[in-house]
Amino acid sequence: MNERHAQLSLDGMAPEQPTDRLFFAIFPDPPAAARIASIAQSLRAEHGLRGRPLQADRLHVTLHHLGDHVGLRPDIASAAEAAAVQVAMPPFGIAFDNASSFSGRTRNLPLVLRAGSGAGSLEALHAAIGGQMAAAGLARWVKPAFVPHVTLLYDDRSVAPRAIEPIAWTVREFVLVHSLLGRTEHRVIGRWPLRG
Repeated sequence: MNERHAQLSLDGMAPEQPTDRLFFAIFPDPPAAARIASIAQSLRAEHGLRGRPLQADRLHVTLHHLGDHVGLRPDIASAAEAAAVQVAMPPFGIAFDNASSFSGRTRNLPLVLRAGSGAGSLEALHAAIGGQMAAAGLARWVKPAFVPHVTLLYDDRSVAPRAIEPIAWTVREFVLVHSLLGRTEHRVIGRWPLRG
């Protein structure tokens, strides 16, 4: 019997599953969210997908993922808030004009909208937040690779890239989200307006 198995057997406890996620994100404005939800339904019907589209109020672009944890980590949340207040960038326009499935796995593929116009500004915001995260002691959560996208749904069938009528909005803020895993609930715990 190995030491890990013995330890689990002695206390009778399995490792706890993560219950909480933290991430920085931007949300579309309500008209853009409604259009994104509508295109999700259209693509689902057109391609015979079975995955359930995300609710309009949960559609977002993840900028940085700060991990999945057992309970909300106030130390990480506080450091993230300290990083966020240091970000200075003016508002900018963004448009999503392409839909496709992410590949890399055989099941549960994300169907996403990808950014066209304004992607460079979104990448700059990602980099600015990442730089401040590193300065605030959160470097382990900073991922340099970033593909701006909005996830619509998950399905086992893949959708080839295709153009859509652009869905645009002006990004005026970014937020820190506390997601309750398995409960499809997002709580915004901090908002920071973009400013020059």
